[in-house]
Amino acid sequence: MFGVNRQVYYRAKTSEKKRRQKAEKVVDLVQQIRLRMPRIGSRKLYHLLYNDFREISIGRDRLFAIMRANHMSIVPKRQYHITTDSHHRFRKHKNLIEDITLTRPEQVWVSDITYIGTRKNPMYLALVTDAYSKKIMGYDVSSSLDTSGALRAIKTAVKQRVYKKALIHHSDRGLQYCSYDYQDALSDKKLKTSMTEKYDPYQNAVAERINGIIKHEFLSGIKVQDIELMKKIVNQSIQIYNEERPHLSCQFYTPNQMHKQSKIKIKTYKMKNSTKKILGAI
Repeated sequence: MFGVNRQVYYRAKTSEKKRRQKAEKVVDLVQQIRLRMPRIGSRKLYHLLYNDFREISIGRDRLFAIMRANHMSIVPKRQYHITTDSHHRFRKHKNLIEDITLTRPEQVWVSDITYIGTRKNPMYLALVTDAYSKKIMGYDVSSSLDTSGALRAIKTAVKQRVYKKALIHHSDRGLQYCSYDYQDALSDKKLKTSMTEKYDPYQNAVAERINGIIKHEFLSGIKVQDIELMKKIVNQSIQIYNEERPHLSCQFYTPNQMHKQSKIKIKTYKMKNSTKKILGAI
């Protein structure tokens, strides 16, 4: 009646049913991962679920299509809150890592502070990250931008240190990192000091990116008034980040896996309109 062969019609209906069942299975698998990593991207999901997808014959492009159709694609968020005050009387150090090639863990640590609170309850997260492995070595959550939070983060990082080779500490030129107390802490542990020399986020790109991952992938949408509760949430988020989240620049290894070796070459990318390299994409 409709000019379509009965066999062709029912075969098409069966194929459509199978595609829908596959899509439902994919959505279920993705949701299980996103219970722990709420805003993890499609490429990392494909890596984590590769064996499951292979069993049901789902390729990368098909995964992307299913996620778009179900409104599960991640749209990057941009939020700005100034945490750097470089107008101060303390000494500002030179950039020692601008042309460096990262070849091992604990060669360069990068530090930064990001805002994670609300207008009524300001909170700040200070991070110390290994630039090679992308492992968060130390962190602190505080309600103030004074030096104490950054100091607690670097002291925690030093306790987690595994290798005893030369180590450079890189940061922006904020008051917290230039202060006498912070510089004394670095000197006491024989860490060389390096700082950005321009108002260019690419000069501390790894630290900025790790801040963004914790803030937008793990803490996005969380409005917590109690700082002690926020500390627990951040602690759990960093554990998942270090132990479970794969990185593009680390050949899809997790930070903990990457930190235990020095043979894997990390990916580096050139900045737009520049010949200088970024120390690793995330």
